[in-house]
Amino acid sequence: MNPTETEPICLITPSTAAELLPHMLTRFHLGYQDPLIFGTTKPEAVLIPYTLWQSLNPNPCG
Repeated sequence: MNPTETEPICLITPSTAAELLPHMLTRFHLGYQDPLIFGTTKPEAVLIPYTLWQSLNPNPCG
């Protein structure tokens, strides 16, 4: 892949992310680790399971 290209992202709006939050928590409880990527016109935030975040960032405060 060319460094200037980005992979396709399934982007949802913040309001849709809010609606999906309970469903995402259920999926995380079941062991799924796929992210919820949201933003207005571009990716701005990602929701991932806490255990995955811990493995990526062992500092609990940042």
